[in-house]
Amino acid sequence: MLEGSLESPLSDADGGNGAAMRIIPVALATYGDDDLFEQAALAQAHTTHHHPFSDAATLTLGRMVHVLLAGGGIKECRALANALVIAYPKFKYSPYAGRASGYIVDTMQTVLHHFFTTDNFEDCLIETVGCGEDADTTGAIVGMLAGALYGVEAIPKRWLDKLHPTVRTEIESQAITLLELALAKER
Repeated sequence: MLEGSLESPLSDADGGNGAAMRIIPVALATYGDDDLFEQAALAQAHTTHHHPFSDAATLTLGRMVHVLLAGGGIKECRALANALVIAYPKFKYSPYAGRASGYIVDTMQTVLHHFFTTDNFEDCLIETVGCGEDADTTGAIVGMLAGALYGVEAIPKRWLDKLHPTVRTEIESQAITLLELALAKER
């Protein structure tokens, strides 16, 4: 960054989960444009996390969101997750190793295991966050996937009622604006 670049150097120490946690706005804004998605996803990732595992996980999660927004389901998401495991066997999520740390491999194992072994938004989130460790990030990531799969109507009303109305409105507005940005490019 000292040389005018926003990209951090490739580093074995950058295998964290922050880039994956930040992928939903990029996935929404680039829906329908795979090349732009990959470019924007890696650009946002490399500001803090520049590692092949982080890159692969971040791209896989965004692609899963795209598949779900296009009407795909668990089967298509599992195919993407399995392709990740084939390319990087460390991401194997079954049997579940039981770690939910900030290391992207642990994060993805936790997220993928619970995403594929639950059948509703609430159980998916509760089981994932219940693993502890880096629960805010694993919860955010699995919430992104579960939200795209089950829809906003699947989020328990009692959870939504806890959100300050201004915060809820802002979140909904941002999501709509990002999708409209993507859809405007298709016209």
